[in-house]
Amino acid sequence: MHIPVLLKEVIDLLSPQSNENFIDCTLGFAGHAKEILERNRPKGRILGIEWDIEKIKNQELRIKNQERIIVVNDSYTNLKNIIEREKFHPINGILLDLGMSSWDLEQSGRGFTFQKDEPLIMSYVYNKSEILNSKFETNSKFKIQNSKQENLTAREILNYWSEEEIARILKEYGQERFAKNIARKIVEIRRQHFIETTFQLVEVIRKSFPRGYKFGKQHFATKTFQALRIAVNDELGNLRNVLPQAVEMIVKGGRLVIISFHSLEDRIIKNFLKEELVKNNIKILTKKPVIASAIEIANNPRARSAKLRAVLKL
Repeated sequence: MHIPVLLKEVIDLLSPQSNENFIDCTLGFAGHAKEILERNRPKGRILGIEWDIEKIKNQELRIKNQERIIVVNDSYTNLKNIIEREKFHPINGILLDLGMSSWDLEQSGRGFTFQKDEPLIMSYVYNKSEILNSKFETNSKFKIQNSKQENLTAREILNYWSEEEIARILKEYGQERFAKNIARKIVEIRRQHFIETTFQLVEVIRKSFPRGYKFGKQHFATKTFQALRIAVNDELGNLRNVLPQAVEMIVKGGRLVIISFHSLEDRIIKNFLKEELVKNNIKILTKKPVIASAIEIANNPRARSAKLRAVLKL
């Protein structure tokens, strides 16, 4: 079951009031959205953006007050266009929750986790029928706007990208110390056979470490999997794209709340907010990033790395 991260803190900082309108740019299974809908009644609305069609299918049974929520299957990088298309005004607050859901890891079958043997997809825009039939074709309903090509997969990166490019993304997006070793081993193995599944990739990564290397508490494949996921979905490029749109589209006095889950995201957010602060466009509501309590982490371990930042538009 997916549990929304920092739910109380999100609601406190968004501070939804009666009849106000909000955008959840990463709707997921609508955990945050449902709570907002309880507070902005009777006429307040939510525009929920979700680029994973499988999650949208699941939402139909989960969301009450459906007449007050608009769900759009698109990327939040198209935020301004979506707002204009849906004629969704005024906007009192926007939420960006950049984390993966438990469903992505446990049930999506897309290779996000190294704990299951799954196809190396790592894209948020493949539906289950495409996965089960091993069809890696362009989704006619939705196209990634910012990847090097539509519906890029981890399998494609591993089997077709150059050794230098693979090493770059492992270093840049995964902060992987042994990026060059892993990239070299990937190219060596793919000359023998395609790297198709998560377990195959894990074995390649394991063989890339120096002989006698002592592994720490973190699984040795964690950074490589993170780097591939970020590259496939252009997560950092998407974040840089959406932040200025979000600040622009909120009304004066409106609020922007962002939850990040690793240092690369948080650095982009922090630097952007500094620039907006200098321009006197915003007021920072969180002097330090808000983190989950020990109780929340015990109940929802994925909250451990969450950092929340919030601002008020001036």
